[in-house]
Amino acid sequence: MSVRVWVLAALFALGAGVGPVVAQTVADQSVAGDDAGLQLWLVDFRPRALAAGIDAAVFDAAIKGVTYDENVIRRDRNQSEFTKTIWDYLETATSDLRIANGKAALERQGAALAEIEAQYGVDKEVVVAIWGLESAYGTFRGRDGVIGSLASLAYDGRRQAFFEAELLEALKILQAGDTSPAKMTGSWAGAMGHTQFMPSSFQRYAVDFTKDGKRDIWGDDPRDALASTAAYLKHFGWTFGQPWGVEVTLPDGFDYLLADRKILKTPAEWAAIGVTNTRGGTVPDHGPASILLPGGAEGAAFMIFSNFEVIERYNTADAYVIGVGHLSDRIAGGAPIAHSWPLQDRALTYDERIELQTQLTALGFDTVKIDAKIGPLTINAVRNFQTAQGLLPDGYASLRLLERVRAAR
Repeated sequence: MSVRVWVLAALFALGAGVGPVVAQTVADQSVAGDDAGLQLWLVDFRPRALAAGIDAAVFDAAIKGVTYDENVIRRDRNQSEFTKTIWDYLETATSDLRIANGKAALERQGAALAEIEAQYGVDKEVVVAIWGLESAYGTFRGRDGVIGSLASLAYDGRRQAFFEAELLEALKILQAGDTSPAKMTGSWAGAMGHTQFMPSSFQRYAVDFTKDGKRDIWGDDPRDALASTAAYLKHFGWTFGQPWGVEVTLPDGFDYLLADRKILKTPAEWAAIGVTNTRGGTVPDHGPASILLPGGAEGAAFMIFSNFEVIERYNTADAYVIGVGHLSDRIAGGAPIAHSWPLQDRALTYDERIELQTQLTALGFDTVKIDAKIGPLTINAVRNFQTAQGLLPDGYASLRLLERVRAAR
């Protein structure tokens, strides 16, 4: 389970405008609940919370003044209608200002980050990059009361079990004394603090780096949050010194069926078939790697290593992982992405992604899920369709590809 899990994919960097989902239309703005209903739900929930170990006084203090938040429910019901292309996303996520602010944050917290890096074995630039994307280095930590947001979402019932469990974890955090109800603020769906932990992930991975008896990820001092992020990445297998990925140049005649997350080769093996770094040399041996084409054959290509999957545990979107990775590289003094992108393309809308998956499946190229998420399953279906049509099998889900699928029907 990621820090914010998939339901929060549109939330990172609240207010900073860097999430892959950048524009939303409301799929269902009708809100059936009301405050009277929430209060009744809280009365019903109280015995369950107490049975789970929450002290009555803690519960009563936490819910005091909590009211039903229609805006939270509307945002939860929004469909992600439009997404940024990877190049538009990276333009914001790794802007000159964000890079400059990241370097300044790295210097400002240099002593703490050096200690965190030594203790957890997680490269400090990656921790800073996550901080930068999640809250613009602490400037947008979220102002919504977490208890109120989670209570509204649990009462609403669309994902009641999930949000009720998160609400219980939030109450346990209050009971442990890490913060107070007034200070427990975050995004509308309960992601909290400098690096936007959900309560359950906070309980598992947050640490008291400052040794003041509290795991404080909400206050102005970011050190507990930064150390908690490092602890999280360490738990999921971060390898110190290994890049998330390296931009590469593919040879003429490259077999695009090899650009598959399941196909792993050493950098030397990739070099043997002509894959080089952007300067024409062999990528250093950081372990088995696969080739990723987030913009298809006309975009930049990356040789990605196991640390890519570790960042995915924070958020599964490729755009987010590349954003964190490239921002960390730039903060460390690395170069911009060298290759161009298919700038003539726009991102598929939500409805177009649903249509693409539906049509591919109907044609016999099963995407397994019809969920508007262009993940490995849909990419494989696209690749199989392209192969059958005699197209370059790069797995890229573009408008041009959708038009070919429509024509095939």
